[in-house]
Amino acid sequence: MDQLLLYIGIFIAVLALFFSCYACVRVGNFILATKDLEWDSIANITGDLATTKKTIQTLNNRLNGMHSPKVQEQELLMQLMQNAPNQVTNGKIKNVGG
Repeated sequence: MDQLLLYIGIFIAVLALFFSCYACVRVGNFILATKDLEWDSIANITGDLATTKKTIQTLNNRLNGMHSPKVQEQELLMQLMQNAPNQVTNGKIKNVGG
């Protein structure tokens, strides 16, 4: 039983050493990849991401609008636009706007 515990402990220690070396390599690769990165580059990347996000949101809104029935709403808006310039006040037609 003592030998089994000894071998399990050695195996866990070697496994921990392997994982710590792997983590160090990944951190080193990250540092090398970001070595020439400046704040101006980060600001440009942030702006590009914001622009891309806004474009995607606009596209999604357009696609969602294609699936909803808005024919009746458009007809009501057209009727409202045609009737809006002429408002009746005390029996007199009054032109409003424009």
